[in-house]
Formats: sequence, structure tokens, C-alpha cells
Amino acid sequence: MAIVAKKIQDNKTSAIKELMENFGSSRDFIFTDYRGLTVEQITILRKHLRTRDARYKVVKNNFARLAFEKLEFPDVSAYLAGPTAVVIVPRDANETAKILFDFTKEAHALQVKGALMGDTVYTASQTEAFSKLPGRLELVAMLMSVMNGPARNLAAALNDIPARLVRTVKAVGDKKSESAA
Repeated sequence: MAIVAKKIQDNKTSAIKELMENFGSSRDFIFTDYRGLTVEQITILRKHLRTRDARYKVVKNNFARLAFEKLEFPDVSAYLAGPTAVVIVPRDANETAKILFDFTKEAHALQVKGALMGDTVYTASQTEAFSKLPGRLELVAMLMSVMNGPARNLAAALNDIPARLVRTVKAVGDKKSESAA
């Protein structure tokens, strides 16, 4: 358990305010243990995360805990132990989680501790299961495909009616021309 000081120094309050500004812009966070990663690996991970507008921020646990408390987020202090880096996810946490878990296959030292998505705190295994679900854009594409199917079938059926009529008239005309000849 952390010791809470009675008076926080100015440089510490400014660091906490900076974290509050970073955390305030998002509702989804993924907590990782970065111990054992090289600077090059962290740089590569940050580059991958930037493709989804996510940020990978190494934090001091007490400062992060205070920032989350002041922003009135659910308690995530269990994930703020040991070396901690927070992935700040502005949108589509599913895709960001996929990037993290794909990266753990390359860099085994990276460990996902858990996540805070909206008002729900997830364990590492729940976060991994969440990463395996289809993303928001994939779900929208599936929905549009399902919604588009009946309309496509109706259009094909409506186009088939005049085509059948033309084929029938042509068959009748061919039969009359054969019988006349």
C-alpha cells in the first residue's frame, strides 16, 4: 500500500495534472508491464500503436493512481504495481488490444496486466479474449452485409420478371415462326 503524503510538492502536482490531461482524453486504458523490453522494442511498439492513435506512456504508479482517482475512474490500483506503462486508447480499444497481443508474440517480455474500458475493469485474460473479437469496423461491415442481402435478392428478383417476360415472348415468336415455315 502506498503512503499518502499530507502535502504534495509542486513538481509532483504538475506531473499528476499532466497525467490527468492525458487520461481525461480517453475512456479506455490498457496496463502493461514493460520490464525487459529494449528501447528499440518500445519505440517499435509505440509506432504500431500510433497507427490507431493510441499512446504508450510509462507512468509512476502513485501519480497514475492519484490521476485516476481524481478523474473518478474505477479503481485500477491493482494494475499500478511494478513497472507500468499505460496505453491510452482514444478509440477502438479492440484493435489496440490486438496490436499489443500480437506484439507480445514478438517481444515476450511485454505483459498485459489488465484494462479499463469505459467503466469496466478487465483482467489480462479478459483483455486477451476481447482482443480476439471482431473490431468495430468489422462488425459494421458484417451488419451492412447482412442488411444488404435481402435488398440485393429483391433487386435480382425484380430484374428477373421482365427478363422472363422477354424470353417467353421470344419463345412464342420463335414457335410461331417455326410453325409458319
